[in-house]
Amino acid sequence: MDLKELLMFMTKKGASDLHLKPTRPPLLRIQGRLIPLKAAPLKPDEVEGMIMDVLTPTQRERLHTHQAVDVGYGLAGVARFRCNFYQQRGTIAGVFRRIPFEIKPIEELNLPDILNTFTDLPAGLVLVTGPTGSGKSTTLAALIQRITHTRPCHVVTIEDPIEFLFTDDKATVSQREVGTDTPSFQEALRNTMRQDPDVIMVGEMRDLETISTVITAAETGHLVFSTLHTNSASQTIDRIIDSFPADQQGQVRSQLALVLKAVVSMTLLNRLDKKGRVPAVEVLMSSPKIAKHIEDGEIKEIHDEIENSVAYFKMQTMNQSLIALLVNGIISYDVAIETSTDPSDLSLKLRKLFPSIEEQFREGAMAPSPSDFSEILELIEVKRLYEESEERHKVEMQAKDEQIAALEQEIVDLRRMMEEDAGNVESIKKQLEQLQAENQLLRDESTKKVTALNERIRDLNQRLREAGGGPKTAKNPSGFFKH
Repeated sequence: MDLKELLMFMTKKGASDLHLKPTRPPLLRIQGRLIPLKAAPLKPDEVEGMIMDVLTPTQRERLHTHQAVDVGYGLAGVARFRCNFYQQRGTIAGVFRRIPFEIKPIEELNLPDILNTFTDLPAGLVLVTGPTGSGKSTTLAALIQRITHTRPCHVVTIEDPIEFLFTDDKATVSQREVGTDTPSFQEALRNTMRQDPDVIMVGEMRDLETISTVITAAETGHLVFSTLHTNSASQTIDRIIDSFPADQQGQVRSQLALVLKAVVSMTLLNRLDKKGRVPAVEVLMSSPKIAKHIEDGEIKEIHDEIENSVAYFKMQTMNQSLIALLVNGIISYDVAIETSTDPSDLSLKLRKLFPSIEEQFREGAMAPSPSDFSEILELIEVKRLYEESEERHKVEMQAKDEQIAALEQEIVDLRRMMEEDAGNVESIKKQLEQLQAENQLLRDESTKKVTALNERIRDLNQRLREAGGGPKTAKNPSGFFKH
């Protein structure tokens, strides 16, 4: 059996992994399920021959020394593969993880849009977490690819092995592989500080020294991306803090509260329409309350804060993500319940939001037993939730009615004031007209009196001239104004 043909067939079928193990046919993981090929079981020497053809002499020596080795392998025109070869029961076995040449953007991966904002952060720590095969590497690759297209900066990746290949665009990218380009993650991180990086991507935070160096790098003004094998944001923070000795954990909490910008916890679920898989995503974003909970060691309160910060900070818990996928018809009810780490909380949230939604998703399920009292309790709980909702609705409607009545009274008062003001204006206008008429009358009377006085003066002057016997001269002035 030829390895190249197996890898090409794997790529054609859209499988994520190929397992090679003696005494079993080759196994393909398709949509999360391992499916054996219709072929004869592999013999130990067949598996060893296929694997040894991939390894360099140095890698063979490492496999012999450590009984396991990670390798990056590319097949021209097909795909790249992340390989792990290991010994089991004294024989060689291997797993090939397919890495597509094309790096899809966040939108095509059906991830929340808020993840695109992570690439604009000037500094800090962003973690992508989840179990094996949950899409962590693909998500990190999408974020790094977006940085190369949008930011003129230097990106350094440290991987074991190198998976996705990045090309320079606005950013320049240096990719270093542990075991080939650097002896260890720790050594590579120490050297990276002298390579003028702006963005650092560490494939995985595997041990205490790597975690400590990553936090330090984020503290010194770099944007750092990395991964952890944890299932939730709270568990991620706990894992980091618990990695340190007890006497250092207080300082680590303070550091983490300062540098942690986001945690994305993922898992892949089979779609209801059987067209591949879709991610369910928990998102934690940095906020003052989150930072305070981390610094004070209140890790249990973080989940509630995420749940209550959906609208403003765009966070969401895993259950909230499952509800969104369920309501939009992307996954089945059974898949949601199986995936949830707290199925009781998920069920309660569904009943609160949509009282009859679980019955809709349970089509074809058997009717409950008439002797099952728990069904009665569930109905009582649903009724209570409905009555509480109705009561809240009534209170809200009453408050709105009171606001409407207050506004209507305010309008009536304003209209009355406007009418009173209009009456006052009319009264003042009439008074003004009356005063103007009286003023005109006084002016007319004054003009008549002045005219009469002038006539009287002229008449008196005439009489004086006549009484004086002739016309006045300059030397013998006479008359009413002679002095």
